[in-house]
Amino acid sequence: MGKPKAFLEIHRQEAGYRPIHDRIHDFGEVEQTLNTRERKLQASRCMDCGVPFCHWACPLGNKAPEWNDALWRGEWETAYRLLNSTNPFPEFTGRICPALCEKACVLNRFNHEPTTNRENEAAITEAAFRERYITPRTDIARNGKQVAVVGAGPAGLAAANELNHLGYTVTVFEKNEAAGGLLRYGIPNFKLNKAIIDRRIALLEQEGIEFRYGCSVSSAAILSRLTQQYAAVVIATGTPTARDLNIPGRELSGVHFALELLSQQNRVLAGMEFSKEERISAKGKDVLVIGGGDTGSDCIGTAHRQGCRSVTQIEIMPRPVEGPDDPQNPWPNYPRTLKTTSSHEEGCTRRWNINTLEFLGQDGKVTGVRVQEIDWEPNPAVGRPRMVAKGEPEVIKAELVLLAMGFLKPEHPEYPSNVFVCGDAANGASLVVRAMASGIQTARRVHDYLSE
Repeated sequence: MGKPKAFLEIHRQEAGYRPIHDRIHDFGEVEQTLNTRERKLQASRCMDCGVPFCHWACPLGNKAPEWNDALWRGEWETAYRLLNSTNPFPEFTGRICPALCEKACVLNRFNHEPTTNRENEAAITEAAFRERYITPRTDIARNGKQVAVVGAGPAGLAAANELNHLGYTVTVFEKNEAAGGLLRYGIPNFKLNKAIIDRRIALLEQEGIEFRYGCSVSSAAILSRLTQQYAAVVIATGTPTARDLNIPGRELSGVHFALELLSQQNRVLAGMEFSKEERISAKGKDVLVIGGGDTGSDCIGTAHRQGCRSVTQIEIMPRPVEGPDDPQNPWPNYPRTLKTTSSHEEGCTRRWNINTLEFLGQDGKVTGVRVQEIDWEPNPAVGRPRMVAKGEPEVIKAELVLLAMGFLKPEHPEYPSNVFVCGDAANGASLVVRAMASGIQTARRVHDYLSE
């Protein structure tokens, strides 16, 4: 702890976002960066607590006090080594993690000004790449065993990276044309530039991991062949099935799952071409996003950049509490409070306690959505609140409707003993940091299994 009183003398300073009038015209990353001096001062605020709740809250067990201290001292390489000892891809979490560690920071309890761990992660990692502290490992001793990883999302990449470093020859099978999973095909470029993913994949390839693209392992026969060809198989296919809304009018043109828009837009930015009939565009349209989570927020930002006329976001659940504290999830737990993202700041009508009744259309195209305000009443008989209608139904005008209501947890058959499931495929949709942690833990289970 290089500066014991820093948390008393220096306030939390976030890098902030690019101006709205500038950023909505491109898909460049919206978040700015602090200069080196300011970043070191932010790191100095870490108190090196006797009980580091940040470490407890992070699924990866990041040692924030240690690498924050190294950063404050200007020891950037040491900071990266400490960070990378628990986090295989800090350039991802440094951009898109909701920072569970910051909400558990003692300073968050003390004055709601936690250490800027997430931004510090990103700064440390970018400095490490820039200064070439990150180079391919050439000292990996191979053990002669081969492992297949199915799925190149964050869980699969973390599992492949860990297994590769343990000496296994790893082949990653990915159904899409490039690696990254939702990092590439779900998260917009304005939050995560895809060159950041390409940089890491190139490093993994140089360290010996083989990637096979356009390979869907969707049938029992293909999986059976893999289990015979490889010593172990890791299933990291995520949660591919989005939650649908089967109400009248669902078949109308202009009603899409959120990932249909997000993945297509990311592919367009990567150079892929789509016909006019295939292209999903919000240009000149009133857009309705159904679902109040991060995926819905990403749809809002994408719609603005495509030139929409307006965006409305509705959520069936009640409005979260405002302010830094959540009475239902007190510190050091993650507070489920009202979250306003950079996309919301760009312009959006947000409504809660809204149930969707029907998609309305003309000539086969959606023109609006009939909705109704609701309330949630206690229902002791089943232990879950009961939805009751409130007021009269109304129509929200919309020429593009995006369903962002989450994903269904996959169901798996009984696999042979050498098949392991990790990430969202095992646990249901969650955070990238949790997927990475699951990938690492599963890789170690594979290692234990193959070492018996």
